[in-house]
Amino acid sequence: MRLFDRLADVPDDFGPSAISIGKFDGVHAGHRAVIAELTAAAAEEHLVPTVVTFDRHPAALLAPEKCPPQLVSNRQKVELLAERGVEATLLLTFDAALAALPPEEFVERILVRSLHARLVLVGEDFRFGRGGAGTVRTLRELGVRHGFRVDTVGDVRPDSHRRVSSTWIRDLLTAGDVDAATDLLGRAPSVCGMVVHGAKRGRELGFPTANLSPESEGLIPADGVYAGWLTDAGTRYPAAISVGSNPTFQGVPPKQVEAYVLDRDIDLYDHIVEVAFVSRIRGQVAYEGVGPLIAQMTDDVERVRALLL
Repeated sequence: MRLFDRLADVPDDFGPSAISIGKFDGVHAGHRAVIAELTAAAAEEHLVPTVVTFDRHPAALLAPEKCPPQLVSNRQKVELLAERGVEATLLLTFDAALAALPPEEFVERILVRSLHARLVLVGEDFRFGRGGAGTVRTLRELGVRHGFRVDTVGDVRPDSHRRVSSTWIRDLLTAGDVDAATDLLGRAPSVCGMVVHGAKRGRELGFPTANLSPESEGLIPADGVYAGWLTDAGTRYPAAISVGSNPTFQGVPPKQVEAYVLDRDIDLYDHIVEVAFVSRIRGQVAYEGVGPLIAQMTDDVERVRALLL
């Protein structure tokens, strides 16, 4: 996939294109429905399936106190878009200049002059331009003027009460409900990061773990123990995953992700790995002594084995 970080990076001969615009945080089932229609229409009309997205949530600039955590990093988002068949992504810096663009200028500069749009596909509640002044109706009017058509895609609703959204998925991960989050994402929620040296308590207890750097990418679910998978250089291993501060021990920093790979002792230090969360086994508990902790960890591993293998 071609990635452009600035309008100036888009070559003059790019396109013509079919475009969807949005945050695409998580690239969840709702986003995937849009992308599926985008790629199908692009193939039929010989257009380049293209996504215009942003390097941060707009609230990070406009209302920082209300800005939600991102489900995925920009790198993860771009990879997920590519996996769904998007051939080009324009990742715009959401700064004051971009936020101030009137709807007409947004369309003319980005969609028309840079990407040579022939089709623009958006959700029914799409807003754009300064203060969200532009609506789907605005976009259609500008499309008539500039030679592109506008189609809309309805919400994906697992039931009649709520549409799939990044907000809903954040709520589920905050509660540790990775099973329901998987249904909305269309994949298991995951984090990605470098394996770093820890206190080696797991090894001393007979369960050596891969400890992810605190700078890992992706939204970490609620504290607890999970069944999941650790992927290293394309190889996937079943794992028992601990998230949290490990309340049995003092001085452990919060929100650690530690993955114990079942039945293998692998040197993963300094490797970039992905840890995917399949199901929550239990919450975090403080134990009085090492013996009860080892017994619980042994039981956790057997439960993970039964779920995954």
